[in-house]
Amino acid sequence: MRLPLLFAFFVLLTSCADQYRKYKNPPEYITTPAASNAAYFEAYDETLKLWSVSFEELYIPTTNGIAHVIVSGPKNTEPVVLLHGMNASSTMWYPNIESLTKNNRVFAIDFILEAGKSYLYNDIESVEKVTEWYKEVLFALELDSFHLIGASRGGWLAVKLALNDQKKIKSLILLSPAQTFTWIKPSTDLLKNIVRIFSSKEKQMEQSLESMSSNVANINDAYLKQYKLGTELESENKFITSMQPFSNDELKSLQMPVLVLIGDDDMINEKRTVAIANMLPKGKGEVIQNAGHFLSIDQAETVNQKMLDFLK
Repeated sequence: MRLPLLFAFFVLLTSCADQYRKYKNPPEYITTPAASNAAYFEAYDETLKLWSVSFEELYIPTTNGIAHVIVSGPKNTEPVVLLHGMNASSTMWYPNIESLTKNNRVFAIDFILEAGKSYLYNDIESVEKVTEWYKEVLFALELDSFHLIGASRGGWLAVKLALNDQKKIKSLILLSPAQTFTWIKPSTDLLKNIVRIFSSKEKQMEQSLESMSSNVANINDAYLKQYKLGTELESENKFITSMQPFSNDELKSLQMPVLVLIGDDDMINEKRTVAIANMLPKGKGEVIQNAGHFLSIDQAETVNQKMLDFLK
């Protein structure tokens, strides 16, 4: 009787040691990319060299395509899931990943409808289908409960997921969430971005970065190159108009701790965002000084410390 029991224990031990082995083989679209994607994937990998901790890349089959997930941090610690901003991809977390992985296992998911390493092969028809896709990925990762961090559009999606399944999400951190608490306020920067639509792509990109970051020089050149290449790729991100602020009743129904951080020069949010966050049952809102919409890069050290303190 002892031999079968020992064998069963060995199988269990080895399977737990590498539970994601079946997701580690890069698919063909990565190993032999189309010409239109080759330069972008190369730039993505260059940015990943900024990832100051070890990581694994997973490729998870889903109903609508393949989800690319970067996994870092010590095993058997509380999981943290990262949802990046629009056109940013998971590599946007390069200034934050070392801090976030000190005490947590971190899962950064590339959004399937835009540039990144996720791959769409079945159309997603609605925002509800987007949240179903995320749930499918989280189910494959076997995450029963986790902390959720979302930046910009990822912040809106994080709240959408939390409202759909509150029991699994232990806490929410929202970094300048777009269209989540309030409508995007009219501003000079917003007007400049609209006017620059008729300018060259280079001018559009320059203006976009200047309006989103308080100090563009802080952004690493490798990431800038990837970001620019990503904006030139075709995107299926057609649900941006569906992103409307959540009602007060919806926001106040969130029962988990919620931290909301915005920059003092944030084109997407205003101080009212912080006021609403502070009215949530377990909410806390703060303004980060000398930061724009890209506050996780503009003031990485400050944002990292506030996220770590909150996760504790």
